[in-house]
Amino acid sequence: MSVIAPELTGVARWEIDPVHSQVTFAVRHLMVTTVRGQFKQFTGWAEFDPAHPESGKVEVTIDAASIDTRDERRDAHLRSADFLDVEHYPTITFVSKRIEPLGDNRYRVVGDLTIRGVTKEVALDTEFHGVAKDPWGGVRAGFEARTKINRHDFGASWNVALETGGWLVSDTLDVFIEVELVRKDAA
Repeated sequence: MSVIAPELTGVARWEIDPVHSQVTFAVRHLMVTTVRGQFKQFTGWAEFDPAHPESGKVEVTIDAASIDTRDERRDAHLRSADFLDVEHYPTITFVSKRIEPLGDNRYRVVGDLTIRGVTKEVALDTEFHGVAKDPWGGVRAGFEARTKINRHDFGASWNVALETGGWLVSDTLDVFIEVELVRKDAA
């Protein structure tokens, strides 16, 4: 763990700065390429002490309809009942249960991910990038996380078999999260 100035430590509430954060994903298409996308709208918070991130808590809510893969037709299909079913399940949520230190500013954040009304425990491999004062007098923290999920676990099982073998869309997808948090108040 890098040394953190004492005035930047202590348990506090932090909120995601959506302008400096992103939730992205990658999935195999036709078994030969990767399609990448993002969710454009999400909110969330964490409570933690930068000197001891392992004692923190995290909650994130994603607007499922904000999915964007740069193809409106594909995005409409992803919003449909075949995948996210945003009409019935407008949000995706993550609520942490525990944070396990792994050393070298790395942590495993274990929590409940809910997609399409189905909740499964997932582990996010997370790296803490530290804290800094911004030019406007605020305090910010940075984290990067990744995980792999199987979409079938959440009831998103639509697919098409290919003539050459395999499937149109892979079962698993990689999720990448980069967040900048802004400290709001002392807890």
